[in-house]
Amino acid sequence: MTTRPILAALALGVGVFGASMAHAEVKLGVGGPLTGSIAAFGAQLRKGAEQAVQDINDKGGILGQKVSLSIGDDAGDPKQGVSVANKFASEGVKMVVGHFNSGISIPASEVYEESGIVQITPASTNPKFTERGMWNTFRTCGRDEQQGDIAGTYIADKFKGKNVAIIHDRTPYGQGLANETKKTLNAKGVKEVLYEGINPSEKDYSALVSKLKSANVDLVYFGGLHPEAGLIIRQMNDQGLKAPLMSGDGIADKEFAQIAGPGAAGTLMTFAPDPRRNPQAKEVVERFKAKGFDPEAYTLYSYAAVEILKQAADEAKSLDPKKMADVMHSGKVFKTVIGDIAYDKKGDITRPDYVVYEWKRTGDGSINYAGNQLTN
Repeated sequence: MTTRPILAALALGVGVFGASMAHAEVKLGVGGPLTGSIAAFGAQLRKGAEQAVQDINDKGGILGQKVSLSIGDDAGDPKQGVSVANKFASEGVKMVVGHFNSGISIPASEVYEESGIVQITPASTNPKFTERGMWNTFRTCGRDEQQGDIAGTYIADKFKGKNVAIIHDRTPYGQGLANETKKTLNAKGVKEVLYEGINPSEKDYSALVSKLKSANVDLVYFGGLHPEAGLIIRQMNDQGLKAPLMSGDGIADKEFAQIAGPGAAGTLMTFAPDPRRNPQAKEVVERFKAKGFDPEAYTLYSYAAVEILKQAADEAKSLDPKKMADVMHSGKVFKTVIGDIAYDKKGDITRPDYVVYEWKRTGDGSINYAGNQLTN
């Protein structure tokens, strides 16, 4: 019996193995609502991750390996989000940037934990995401109670003695944010005149507006996303209710003003200091704009998530997600386009991250929040 076929097979196997090693890739997933009413936010997450991956690959990748990006559309639906998480796990993804909604990030994170995947959400602010003692959950944004404290303090100060209504969309994000704002307001001696939930994706909020008018509200606080916020403002305006609306980071997209119409002017919003104005982001912002894309809201938060994953792998000298997570939990300061970020043991950022903006009409006639920061 000759040994040549065996030797040839071994040689072939080594050749294939060597080729696969030469073309080894780091698999990174980005998940968000790429279709549906909040697809604009999904586009922000996707564009941010895509640009970061391109920039990292242009500089040699992570630990000498190029990064390949897998895209998952959760359509803003928790069940679809879990399907995306399982898709990433089956593809061998070991790092995920996403999701947008807290109600999706939370169940998806359980799939990621079981599959050995480290996750950074650029946008999910519900405390539960990082309160469960899981090793793999991180975010580049703040939390509901931080944002609610800023909103509640502002309202108590600027609308003292006024009638304030609190509305939410019954989601983990919207209701969680409304409750945290309510908690701060109540602690400061302000009792809301109306507290009510709405059903997301409705088109007719006339009954709600009638209740707001009957309560003679001076301010409406809304916990939810921009499609519903825009419609509520439009219908308030149509019915002659001129009270301003205040909301959180879920309305931080130019589509909000397009939906709300002229009534968008005067809307108050809590969000982070505009990351586009961070000197560390200047070159990256220019690259986005050269492609015709304005990296507003969560775009740079998504970009920063990829930067953190790379720096964690570099520090750990490993692509093992658990070793990367250990680095992230260690207090290491990461240099990102949205500024310096360090994590506590839960996976939350250690810096305060919210200010108040007012949406105003600009010189070109559009209504925007950019440059209209009211607090520090």
